[in-house]
Amino acid sequence: MHSKTSAEHLAYLRQLKRRQLIIRLSQGLLLIGIFALWELAARLGWINAFVFSQPTRVWNAAVRLARQGELWKHLGWTVGETVIGFTSGTLLGIAIAIILWWSDFVSRVLDPYIVVLESIPKVALGPIFVVWLGTNMTAVIAMAVAVSVIVTVMMMHTGFKEVDPNKIKLARTFGATKLQILTKVIIPASVPTMIAALKVSVGLSLVGTIVGEFLASKAGLGYLIIYGGQVFNMSLVMASILLLAIVSVILYYFVSKLEERVVRGRDY
Repeated sequence: MHSKTSAEHLAYLRQLKRRQLIIRLSQGLLLIGIFALWELAARLGWINAFVFSQPTRVWNAAVRLARQGELWKHLGWTVGETVIGFTSGTLLGIAIAIILWWSDFVSRVLDPYIVVLESIPKVALGPIFVVWLGTNMTAVIAMAVAVSVIVTVMMMHTGFKEVDPNKIKLARTFGATKLQILTKVIIPASVPTMIAALKVSVGLSLVGTIVGEFLASKAGLGYLIIYGGQVFNMSLVMASILLLAIVSVILYYFVSKLEERVVRGRDY
């Protein structure tokens, strides 16, 4: 009976791996198909290659950037600004959420203002940061923080409030202080919410960084997109957008790996 169960389990695992492999292959083939169709459409004149560019031109533009030594410079600026903005926005958001949880009075006072800040399009704040901070990296990072911090605050505060009240009552029964309840009950129980907030925040931080580079930077992928559009070099624009997509996937991958490690640690 045991061997039969084990054999069935192994067969099920093999089926899962096969399905996962098929999904990965399908994703890869779909991506290849999109680029192949794009190239074919440009070569056959179905689309205007000057306006839409084509994969070979995009590749040549990226290679040219690399040979000129500009590729890693612009990538480094965008990634660095995003990481700093993401880290700062996440830490600031969690700190504000803790303050809101700690004081119900402060939470009630600030709640409408947080809602208003969330509803304001953050792009509108860009010119203000440029005037206040200048056309430099600080303004770009401020934009990244502004885009991500309020979402982090709202997600984390909601997560704190949804912790099982029975756990809090039990801790209080044993004489736990408010600080102990926060560190021993609230924060550990809110780890899944924290990971979800990180996944959202990393994407929003990248959006904020690119918007900031549109307005206040002389380097970065956002700068390249604006510059390429101004000189009608659509190959440069498309190359920058594809590099941006790769950066976003890599950043999301790192957050997902962090989630796996945290979940594995909690299981132990």
